[in-house]
Amino acid sequence: MIRPVCLGLACGALVLSAGFLESRAQTPPAHTLTTQSSLQPQTQSPIDLNQTLLKQTYRLPVFPNQSSTASTSALEQAVHAQINEYRTSRNLPPLTLDSRLSAQARAHSQNMASRRVPFSHQGFDQRVRTVGRAIPYRQTAENVAFNRGVADPVRQAVQGWIDSPGHYANLTGSYDLTGVGVSRNSRGEYYFTQMFLRRR
Repeated sequence: MIRPVCLGLACGALVLSAGFLESRAQTPPAHTLTTQSSLQPQTQSPIDLNQTLLKQTYRLPVFPNQSSTASTSALEQAVHAQINEYRTSRNLPPLTLDSRLSAQARAHSQNMASRRVPFSHQGFDQRVRTVGRAIPYRQTAENVAFNRGVADPVRQAVQGWIDSPGHYANLTGSYDLTGVGVSRNSRGEYYFTQMFLRRR
């Protein structure tokens, strides 16, 4: 039996300050998009060859309950665990899961899954403003992904982020909080949103 496989990542850059400044670097191929929001523009240091090789050879741990019938809550926990496992392997501190960020991320994944919004970062500035009312922050970022027809949707999404320079910069950035939202629609598509935040 042949199963169709669909994968997607989304990226761009949005810098928030007193007003909105949209900065679009060269758009990566294959629907790759990264979104960052900060009080100051971001600079990205080049990744050396050794780190690139480490990224490519890192094997994500397998967590239970990641089948296509797993609850979205379990999938969200698995994303958080895999991202922290990866950060720890790079001598980075783990991210604390924040329910307020997760609520925003989950709503966005649900909106993409139901096609109320396209697969994108649409509404990112509103999500940041909503979270910013409760959590003073210096910098935020967001990664999104979707897939269908894969045995392990979480592993596929996280590995896609690790392999994408823009997403990698977000998941290894100097953030301390994260929120994860996953939604699955009737077509068997999984939509993932992970928000990152560095508190003031």
